[in-house]
Amino acid sequence: MELGANNDETKESVDNETTEKIIDDLKSQLVQEQEKVASYEKKMQYLLADFENLKKRTELDVQTKVNFVIDEILLQFLSIYDDFARAKEALAKQKVNIDGLTSILKNMDSFLSLYGVSPIDALGEIFDPKLHEAISVKVDPSLDENTITSEIRKGYILHNRVIRPSLVEISKKA
Repeated sequence: MELGANNDETKESVDNETTEKIIDDLKSQLVQEQEKVASYEKKMQYLLADFENLKKRTELDVQTKVNFVIDEILLQFLSIYDDFARAKEALAKQKVNIDGLTSILKNMDSFLSLYGVSPIDALGEIFDPKLHEAISVKVDPSLDENTITSEIRKGYILHNRVIRPSLVEISKKA
């Protein structure tokens, strides 16, 4: 019987070694899988961040394109507006009734303000290259340097963006 008992102990010892080896293998596989999961999570975070950046960039590009198209349309409209204003001035000098043109210009002004377009106040202001474009200089020692003495063409702003700078004449001391 001792032989059988010894054989059982050997068998049990082999089973324990095999079980421990299997457990060690499983632990090793678990560690490898956890490392893979951590690696995949990191990659997913990078991909999500890239996606968010792409989304923001795309939205910005679309908004920029929309703003560009709106600015172009408004610039064309402002050109027509300027023609009406010049026509009103010319007819007023000839003492012709300008009530119709005055009404049209008021409607145009309402349209512009409805969509956030506002004129740039330039006359008497200090020249600002972000808002004004100087096309002539007038020597006047009585005025501060770079004071706008005349506005040749009105400038306009749309939602804090200059869509057309004012064309102005500025003063110089000497």
